[in-house]
Amino acid sequence: MSGPNRKREVQINIRVSPEELALIEQKMAQLGTTNREAYLRKMALDGYVVQLDLPELREMVSLLRRSSNNLNQLTRRVHETGRIYDADLEDISQRQEQLWEGVREILSQLARLS
Repeated sequence: MSGPNRKREVQINIRVSPEELALIEQKMAQLGTTNREAYLRKMALDGYVVQLDLPELREMVSLLRRSSNNLNQLTRRVHETGRIYDADLEDISQRQEQLWEGVREILSQLARLS
């Protein structure tokens, strides 16, 4: 339908790369639709973009890096002395628990998105 009776009178043009077009077509095929205009309209109106900027994730990466460094130092010390100390094991255990707390918090936030 064209002319003055057309319901959708505003046209929006976008540019995509060949790779992006292939991904769009792949997603359309997965849904069994061939109407690109209807698909893109539906995605623009009802879809959503997830932006993950979780400070917990950055903190977890930092904690994981420190834990890895500490574990490497502990391993070297055990190889040099043949001994392992309870305080070192407790430190590793606490850091592991902090990492798991971070993972649980991130998973909880992700679950709220769906």
